[in-house]
Amino acid sequence: MENEKKWLNVHDVMAITGLSVAAAYKLMREVNAVQKADGKLTVTGKVSKKRFLEMIE
Repeated sequence: MENEKKWLNVHDVMAITGLSVAAAYKLMREVNAVQKADGKLTVTGKVSKKRFLEMIE
């Protein structure tokens, strides 16, 4: 099994985007809202790495 993260936390999002803590959490909420609308699992304080990377491209 791969040892790669499937979920990102706020620090990961901040490192990838260069955003502040507040802006990173806002972005994560937006990604999770789309994920939830698609009927997918969401975790508060985390974001799906796959969905996140798709949405920021």
